[in-house]
Amino acid sequence: MKLVVVSAGLSVPSSTRLLADRLAAATDRYTSVDIQVVELRDLAVEIAHNFTSGFPGRALSAALEAVTEADGLIVVTPVFSASYSGLFKSFFDVLDQDALTGKPVLIAATGGSARHSLVLEHALRPLFAYLRAVVVPTAVYAASEDWGAEGLAERIDRAAGELGRLMEGLGSGAGAVRRADVADTAGAADKADVSVAVDTDTAAAIAPRALDGALASADRFTVIPFEQQLAALRP
Repeated sequence: MKLVVVSAGLSVPSSTRLLADRLAAATDRYTSVDIQVVELRDLAVEIAHNFTSGFPGRALSAALEAVTEADGLIVVTPVFSASYSGLFKSFFDVLDQDALTGKPVLIAATGGSARHSLVLEHALRPLFAYLRAVVVPTAVYAASEDWGAEGLAERIDRAAGELGRLMEGLGSGAGAVRRADVADTAGAADKADVSVAVDTDTAAAIAPRALDGALASADRFTVIPFEQQLAALRP
């Protein structure tokens, strides 16, 4: 599986990159992953040009493709003015709005004071929820005083474990609709028809008549037109 790490650190060396590397290494201990790091500092000019021209440069295009094709993401930003950095937000602004749908994401941030730790819940988590990513429960914030202190290693390990298990669960296809399956089904369906993918067992319980006709299923999922579900629920 492919894990992409997006680091928005600006300095060299960067505590943001250090946290990103520790999170990636911890995730690799839970599930074998190929790690690719995207340093936004190196893409700043191309990101700005993309806003004015509408076209990404070669390096930015490669980074956007890597994020889109990743099985999981770790995103880390420094805290600027009580929120994520402008460079961090700009990168995800130029990313296709559907690129993160259903993708596991671990959010993290660094800052000079522990008082900014709520940036994870007030800024980063809403951003990735809006992008329809699957954000792991544990977010990691590292203030200056956290490095070398108790607690940070445990938070890193817990968050990495959650990301690793989520990547494995979604990658196996068991109990979940794979993005590729949904895309294939949507492409084959009539454009005027609104359908949803539901588990076959659930569909049998809530809409028995909708299953008549032995609709095709894949990985225990059946696509049932929404109108048929409504009809099955009517008295």
